[in-house]
Amino acid sequence: MRRRMQHLLEYVVVRLLIAVVQTLPEDRANRCCHGAAWLLSDVFNVRGKTVEANLERVFPDQGDLRRVEMRRAMWHHLLLMICEIAWAPRRLHRSNWKQHIHFPAGDACLRPMLSSRPAVVVSGHFGNFEMGGYVNGLIGISTLTIARKLDNPHLHRYITRFRAAKGQRLIDKNGCAPEIDRHLAQGGILTLLADQHGGERGCWVDFLGHPASCHKGLALFSLTSKAPMMVGYTQRYDGPMRFIQGATGFLDPLSDDPAAGGVRPMTAWYNDRLAEVVLKCPEQYWWLHRRWRPKPKRVRPAKPVAPAKAA
Repeated sequence: MRRRMQHLLEYVVVRLLIAVVQTLPEDRANRCCHGAAWLLSDVFNVRGKTVEANLERVFPDQGDLRRVEMRRAMWHHLLLMICEIAWAPRRLHRSNWKQHIHFPAGDACLRPMLSSRPAVVVSGHFGNFEMGGYVNGLIGISTLTIARKLDNPHLHRYITRFRAAKGQRLIDKNGCAPEIDRHLAQGGILTLLADQHGGERGCWVDFLGHPASCHKGLALFSLTSKAPMMVGYTQRYDGPMRFIQGATGFLDPLSDDPAAGGVRPMTAWYNDRLAEVVLKCPEQYWWLHRRWRPKPKRVRPAKPVAPAKAA
């Protein structure tokens, strides 16, 4: 009973905050996010050790003052991201999406998603990735997304309604492989976050210059279904509710590209592509999550996995 009451109270508080945010003009909300970011970063130092360790690892040549600025800018980005999610259902529609979304290379970004072939689109905790899935559904591109179930059932239902409002379908990561195989076999589009920790037995490759464990399934979905992989992103520019949606790489498993030769080279490929966009705008990356963890000294090597030859 205590846990249920806690979940209900959390949900009520979140909904009240969202209701307040939905009434705010963008410029005022932006100023509030700057102030709240200063509190979270400089005063309360939320997840300060993790953020500082990650920034020192990736940017060892940057001074302390610069890393403090990046940490504060990251919190501002995260808070503004929440505001944008709250605004989207009321302020972003099929009649005005061009005022908010810019496709700098529209053909290259949209062609794989409009093709009759299946596609695997990977991104990371960069920019407003939640808006990316929302916008795809808004313009008529339906996708299947793997998502972890939130502990709070009320918040989980609320977030799921937002994600699925325009055609994005959610599936829990536990036991999802058969459903994903069917989806790709029917020419569907699968979207995933590529920078989740893959565990000790994951595929260890470099991300931003340091070893990180990645889930092998991302590459396997592409290789086994012969679905081209695209590394996409949704980056904020020029203020709130203004986004660039683009891609940093495209890899066809049927090509002769060495990166398509197996799980490890493909995993290394999409991590390099994701690193490119993160380095261009590091304040829009989630430095607060534990992406880099100690690599185990002894892990039984997995058998190499290569794609089946095309018929």
